[in-house]
Amino acid sequence: MSELQLNSQLPTHNSSTDMLSPTILSSITDLEFVARVTVEGALSGLHRSPFHGYSAEFSQYRHYRPGDDLKYIDWKLFARTDRIYTKQFRETTNVRMQLVVDASASMGFRDGAGVSKLEYARTLASAVAHLVAGQGDACGLTVFDQELRSYLGSRPGRSHLRALLVMLSKLSARGGTISAPALRRAVDLLRGRGALILFSDLYEDPDAIEAELKRAARIGHDVSVFHVLTPEEIEWPWRGEVEVEDSETGARVIASASGAADYRARLDAFIRGWRERCTSANIVYVATRTNLAPAHTLREYLLRRGPASGR
Repeated sequence: MSELQLNSQLPTHNSSTDMLSPTILSSITDLEFVARVTVEGALSGLHRSPFHGYSAEFSQYRHYRPGDDLKYIDWKLFARTDRIYTKQFRETTNVRMQLVVDASASMGFRDGAGVSKLEYARTLASAVAHLVAGQGDACGLTVFDQELRSYLGSRPGRSHLRALLVMLSKLSARGGTISAPALRRAVDLLRGRGALILFSDLYEDPDAIEAELKRAARIGHDVSVFHVLTPEEIEWPWRGEVEVEDSETGARVIASASGAADYRARLDAFIRGWRERCTSANIVYVATRTNLAPAHTLREYLLRRGPASGR
């Protein structure tokens, strides 16, 4: 069964996790409230934190013992003292996360219920930020279109969370899409090993985005992608001829229902291709639709990347 077929069978209403529908959530201006109820719905029944430490801090030296890993030997200290010491590290549990949100014009496309991809991505990002901050960890935000629009470094604390939510609440969809520089910037500014989450419709050069995501994963960051689309983009529900306009370039074409099957096949391949790209690089990939309850999507993500998933 194709991924598009699987997605079409996902429930849009579930009383245990759909605290509020996407339509209602997108109309609420209090993003902190939206984040809280989304997290509460997603965490219902989950007992373990889905996030855990990504780094280790140097603790002390001790004399080398047979069997110790040679990569932890401090050779500079050996040169000075003529004695072999190994470094010991203390595990840290603090998460340092950077949320990267695509706010290009294509993200402004709305589904039949009036929810835009950007509003849906904003809800998901605010919920993740709320969850991370609630654990006392650090979270930051990068927003881009054809350029890096805004950046907020990863820091802990409620006041910082409020600043991040304010930035999210003011987002509007505009401009073209050039993702790679923003991703590169977000990765380079993450100190030590951390987590990077991209929220986008991924309508751009896939090779450029993939290269930056893979680079982040090679460095040791925990990388995730929320692929946000509307049901209309996936299913092509229109009948007869329609005029389609590219929201970023303004180009217009006439499309007819006779091409719907070919369109769906291309979208199927597009989504399947991104899943394969991410899976091959050990990146968590979640394809979602704007008519699915955000709590449902967030819960799916937490289950995939939590302790049970082996990540």
